[in-house]
Amino acid sequence: MTDTIISSATKEVVIGFTRPFVIIGERINPTGRKILAEEMVRGDFSRVERDAIAQVEAGAQMLDVNAGIPLADEPAILAKTIQLVQSITDVPLAIDSSIVEALEAGLAVYKGKALVNSVTGETERLEQVLPLVKKYGAAVVAISNDETGISEDPDVRFAVAKKIVEHAADYGIPACDVVVDPLVMPIGAINQSGVQVMRLVARLQQELKVNTTCGASNISFGLPSRGGINAAFLTMTIAAGMTSAITNPCHDETIRAVLGADVMMGHDPDCTRWIAKYREPPPEGGAAGGRGRRENRRRGAV
Repeated sequence: MTDTIISSATKEVVIGFTRPFVIIGERINPTGRKILAEEMVRGDFSRVERDAIAQVEAGAQMLDVNAGIPLADEPAILAKTIQLVQSITDVPLAIDSSIVEALEAGLAVYKGKALVNSVTGETERLEQVLPLVKKYGAAVVAISNDETGISEDPDVRFAVAKKIVEHAADYGIPACDVVVDPLVMPIGAINQSGVQVMRLVARLQQELKVNTTCGASNISFGLPSRGGINAAFLTMTIAAGMTSAITNPCHDETIRAVLGADVMMGHDPDCTRWIAKYREPPPEGGAAGGRGRRENRRRGAV
């Protein structure tokens, strides 16, 4: 079975077919968060600190770190953000940028084995990102689109993923260090997008033997009550073979869906993690009081 090992200076996380599902917290990302973007440009990382701690406390085993702010010095901000997050939490990180210089700046200061987010199937992009992944001993997210764009045909997306895995091997990067993102499209716009992802995830596991991840909340974009859609999507894709996702762990529906799916998949032996999270403490004196009430009822019936 394929295991992808990601680490910080002190902690390892293993993404794998028979492992508990890995939640990668999505909140450290200024895209669509105007206040966060403005704060990061000013050098105010207090919100980043709060988001990092809250996500780990909620159940994230990894954090995605993005500093994509238009017209800002993204390499410098990303490197500083990574150093800050690593100083306050020990979970491994995904270094998230579309700018190669920013990826390298982040990798240069990162302590451990990072997950690079991401590389696509364009030849030029592969030739830029894969040498960095190899140089720094990282793993990489492979996104299933290329020069032709994002196909609605799962077979085309599979072919792009296969191309990336093969190119990675040419650079000495094993398949276990390639985590494929099958691309989640909004189900409100493409009715079959959920089915497409599940079909593709199963093929990726069975044929390419690679782990998978996705931006899970994309599935519900534009719909009301998004948490319910996201939870259903996560449960079903875990059953199909998805092994991780970039999502918001601070939503209780997300955590319940993931932990419940782990129980059903046999990835939480003896339901240990579920019980630790959700078992309610017995009421004060509950055991003795319960016995006393039963005994009184029996005596009253005689």
